[in-house]
Amino acid sequence: MERQHIPDLRDHQPAGHPGDHLSALDGRDRPPTPDGRDRTATVEPRPYPAVLGLRMYLPTAPPHESPARLAIPAELSAGLGYDAVGTSPEHGERIMDCLPRVGCVFADDERWWWIVPSGSHIGVTWPPSTSYAVGARLADPSWTRALLRSRSARPRLIHRPEGDSPYTPPIPLYFLTCRLAGSTPSWSLGAGI
Repeated sequence: MERQHIPDLRDHQPAGHPGDHLSALDGRDRPPTPDGRDRTATVEPRPYPAVLGLRMYLPTAPPHESPARLAIPAELSAGLGYDAVGTSPEHGERIMDCLPRVGCVFADDERWWWIVPSGSHIGVTWPPSTSYAVGARLADPSWTRALLRSRSARPRLIHRPEGDSPYTPPIPLYFLTCRLAGSTPSWSLGAGI
């Protein structure tokens, strides 16, 4: 009775297997399998070459996903468009107490977000302790944290204005954030014209 050859599955690792440290793109040939077949004939090129035996994979968010936008209540009129200014929660409470009028304010664990008219960043330098989100689109700096963040941790509306305008007046907000940050207000006349 003739003995059948049973292939060793370790010799047939799929492309991209963690143990596979040679790349079709790095110019080196793969060692032949024990039965003498050339592995390079079945290997497809990979998008990233091997560097020091390690594969490089760049984590990216799906291209169709854009940063989440703060959604103001539908019954409020935002005819000027809107952006958001982020402050620390500690500064947020002090600002809330000092401003004569407050529009929509959103909050999460890290920031309070004040809705201001679009373009409130033009010609002024907001303090480094603040964040300015054009279009009120909040991009998370860490893509991994964005994937792990639960819906309950996303910014929620914590203050709703009495009138029909969602805006916090940007000039008083700007001066207060500068004062709390200990920075000198800075603006340029005619910027953006």
